[in-house]
Amino acid sequence: MNASVEFRAKLACLYAGAVWGLFWIPLRALEEAGLHGLWITFVYFLVPTICLLPVTLWRWQHVRKGGIKLQITAMLSGGALLLYSTSIVYTDVVRAMLLFYLTPVWATLLARIYLGDAVALTRIIAMVLAIAGMLTIFGLGARFPVPQNAGDWLGLGAGMLWALAMVRIRMDQGHSAVELTVGFFHWSLFFSAAAALLLAPHAMPSVAQTLPTMPLLIAFMAFLVLPGTYASLWGPKFLSPGITGLLFMTEIVVGAVSVALLAGEPFGIRELTGVILISGASMLEPLLALRHARA
Repeated sequence: MNASVEFRAKLACLYAGAVWGLFWIPLRALEEAGLHGLWITFVYFLVPTICLLPVTLWRWQHVRKGGIKLQITAMLSGGALLLYSTSIVYTDVVRAMLLFYLTPVWATLLARIYLGDAVALTRIIAMVLAIAGMLTIFGLGARFPVPQNAGDWLGLGAGMLWALAMVRIRMDQGHSAVELTVGFFHWSLFFSAAAALLLAPHAMPSVAQTLPTMPLLIAFMAFLVLPGTYASLWGPKFLSPGITGLLFMTEIVVGAVSVALLAGEPFGIRELTGVILISGASMLEPLLALRHARA
């Protein structure tokens, strides 16, 4: 594979993780508008799905050509994000995020089994640094969280589904990231609607509740989420799922910093140390690869 393509894929994954680190901003706006947690995800996915309708119609022949394989991959990625969003409703955000970001572990194991990827020492070091960084940021010390409730299991399952989706994207590189993005949001909307109607049918939001949040939500989707989702589904086509999972951990870095700056939550030595560890884990393999390429 062309080294420049691989490098751009790594940048795409770093960017995608950073975008998802701002995921909480429109969610917080919808929550403050009084929407139920499950309906928040429905509205969140409804906006980009509507925005992508012209693309869906334009690329319909390509969507059909992708067949069931394309749809399974889209279902896995869309379902992963829904499980992650829902886990935040039913458990502590810290536990949901930490359990989800065991993704590099699952992705590395799956890539070894299905793709025959070697597990290099640098990958092991990066995963250790990443997990240590998460434990530091979340103040959990040596206590690694074991799933204790439905929300915890949803967060863990979301990471496993996302790892499986990345392996499938890597296995079948013929699927365009455009069709994967379209399918991602369509299936996310379908699953979130099903969950909201099944678990909270009486909490359906009114137009008056959601309308004031639309300018922020539309701007956020157009300039961040849509390009970020495309990047998150294009980059894994050219990278090992294990390194992809590590690169996506920029979400934790951006999330921790943005919450501190915009929501006034504490950000001290502990958080800074965790950010440095995770940043080092995410950048270790890309920097080593760049060094080897120059050599």
